[in-house]
Amino acid sequence: MSNDGENIHATAIVAGTTGFLFIGPSGSGKSALAFSCIAEAASLGLFSALIADDRVVLSAYGAHLLARCPQSIVGLIELRYGGIAKVESLPAALVHVAVLPVASGATDRLPPENERFSTSSGRELPIVRVPVGIARPFAFIMALISSQAADDPIEISTF
Repeated sequence: MSNDGENIHATAIVAGTTGFLFIGPSGSGKSALAFSCIAEAASLGLFSALIADDRVVLSAYGAHLLARCPQSIVGLIELRYGGIAKVESLPAALVHVAVLPVASGATDRLPPENERFSTSSGRELPIVRVPVGIARPFAFIMALISSQAADDPIEISTF
């Protein structure tokens, strides 16, 4: 990690007051899932915006993790098989949860207990696994976050 942060292959968004970091290998559905969450949150009247797609710069911000977008891709998201779209974006925001798209049948039905995403600086985020192609991914994620809150409270705020 440099002084400028750790540049990783991921997608980051804000929906409502929560920052999400979509992780996983290339082609796993990160961008599509993030775009669906942005659209679903907006349809519910919540603020939603892209932070970065494909490359996300992560850096420590106090006890939190700040996600930023490399200048060359600000506001751009790849909609696989459709092209590159320009969407509402923020230059930076805190991220609170890592989202891992999973293909149906590719893994156990229940996730590992206390699964975490770790940066090279040692910062961690709880991981929420989301089935690729689920109809309401934002609602799915928020339901899991709410159910985990008693065991592992997630402090929600934006940068």
